[in-house]
Amino acid sequence: MAGRFSYSLRGSQISELGWFVLRLLVPSRSRMDHSSLVGVRTLWSSKVFDMDQSLRNKSYPGNSKTKKGPDMEPEVPSVFRCPISMELMENPVIISTGVTYDRRSIEKWFFNYKKTTCPTTMQTLSSFDLIPNHTLHSLILSWRSQRRPALSTPQSLELTSIISAMESSPFKVSSLKKLRSFVPHNHAIFISCGGVGALHRILTADASDFTAFRACEEALGVLNSIPFETDSASMDLLSEPGSVKTVLTVLQRGGSEARLHAITILRKISRAKPSVADELHQCADVFKSLLDLLCDEVSGKLSSSSLDLLLDAVARSKTNRLKAIEAGAVRVLIELLPEAGRHRGERTLLLLKRLCECAEGRSAFADHGLGIAAVASRMVRECNEETKLGVKVLWFVCSFLPTKKVVEDMMSCGALRKLLGLIHADGTSSAKEKALMMVRMHGEAWRQSPCFPVELRAVQY
Repeated sequence: MAGRFSYSLRGSQISELGWFVLRLLVPSRSRMDHSSLVGVRTLWSSKVFDMDQSLRNKSYPGNSKTKKGPDMEPEVPSVFRCPISMELMENPVIISTGVTYDRRSIEKWFFNYKKTTCPTTMQTLSSFDLIPNHTLHSLILSWRSQRRPALSTPQSLELTSIISAMESSPFKVSSLKKLRSFVPHNHAIFISCGGVGALHRILTADASDFTAFRACEEALGVLNSIPFETDSASMDLLSEPGSVKTVLTVLQRGGSEARLHAITILRKISRAKPSVADELHQCADVFKSLLDLLCDEVSGKLSSSSLDLLLDAVARSKTNRLKAIEAGAVRVLIELLPEAGRHRGERTLLLLKRLCECAEGRSAFADHGLGIAAVASRMVRECNEETKLGVKVLWFVCSFLPTKKVVEDMMSCGALRKLLGLIHADGTSSAKEKALMMVRMHGEAWRQSPCFPVELRAVQY
């Protein structure tokens, strides 16, 4: 029994188990200095790797040392191996010390083992952010593609079987659900085996019936779980008009989860190819759908993602801004602003500012009875990001559309008091300069109002 157990363990599992036991036995630097600890680990991993190779050769008669040909397992470059598991990295990420690990392994180190140090340097970490190492990931994908015949792993064989079954069957949803559970930890194999191409064929097929549409929803779920944006060939496929059209259709008609996946995928595509976001206006009612999702009180994540996609869409395209304004974006943003948190408030004000750069946006803002009050409620005496954005919105309206109602609302809704507080605050900033210009622009009208602060009537601006 013990013999069978030892043969059933992979070398990487033995290495990880041994390293974990070593860390339990030597929990602090006081027992062993860092260089010694790393040296022990390096030696341990090397010995385990040699042992694993020996066990494989003994366990499987076909794996002789003299075996040649395309089925021989290639030697993985050390830089492609995770320092923890010693396996080829599927999803390389960088931690704050600058060391790259496989995401699955380092997340286990942090969250399962509750460690607060870098496994390699043993430095105590103040941040546990994981930054994707796109450069290394691209190199690994390139290396795998060049050696694809030699990488006939059980995972790749299983994946090929699932994809073949999916493409040969008119009922693809069950196969796609299998892919969704399989792909997150094997996405490099999925991409190298042409999986994105198979999903692309589903997305560009006729999705007019319910079964085909459900297959499109599931296909987006698979895509959402892989970093396809790191592979240029995959990005080219998914940015084609046929693919984008289907993603937009799911965004408008799909379930909540599928809509979230659609938005996430659109944002990934538009970051690499901004023209995709610039041309959203070509899809009828897409902005109305995004605004409906923005108001969704059930799913905060879906609402937040909709706001992010709207920001991407109006960043460069004036046509998109006009379409968003026509769909009622200014009204929706004004009504959501008072209840928004700080981060959400900043993004809402940024979107409102971009819309108010258009005459149509300023007109919609001025016509709304609560516009100035909503913006003023986000401003404070300190010149933080919300205050800066709020001043810019008020500046656009007061400078280019200073109707009598706008000037009166600035006084009655407390916006003027916020501007005066900003002017008298310490320091200099463009927001402070704009506030001063607005006061000079409409100061005479405001001084005549009984609501103007008495202590400031004699102050010259």
